[in-house]
Amino acid sequence: MVQIYSVQKGGLIDLELIEKTESEWKAILDPITFEVARRKGTEPPFTGRYHNCHDRGVYLCACCGTDLFLSEDKFDSGTGWPSFTKAVSEQNITIQVDHSGGMIRDEVLCALCGAHLGHVFNDGPPPGGLRFCMNSAALRLRKE
Repeated sequence: MVQIYSVQKGGLIDLELIEKTESEWKAILDPITFEVARRKGTEPPFTGRYHNCHDRGVYLCACCGTDLFLSEDKFDSGTGWPSFTKAVSEQNITIQVDHSGGMIRDEVLCALCGAHLGHVFNDGPPPGGLRFCMNSAALRLRKE
């Protein structure tokens, strides 16, 4: 069990971790979401549906529907990927060191299903200074 913050309920809820095989995820996800979220891929900059989206709502994990980011915390980083100053709750994400691509970065994962969402950097706007640089393919927007 894991505690996840629910925006709709306004508090923490207990949920069982979601574990599926690669073939099970492949059967239920579209190819780009599978490649990004389950195989830790990255969509090309300025190509994702949310990089220039200004709709209000909650951004969810494309794999399991966990609440991840609020539209009010989204900003234009100029990088070509949707960027946020913070997550809905630290409960809803996991951060781990990523050594891929010859770099050392902090990878952001969904705490419920382990989906790769993107990376977090320390070059965001004040006051927090964080930039959660996410892949549109790993997100779904639940509009207000």
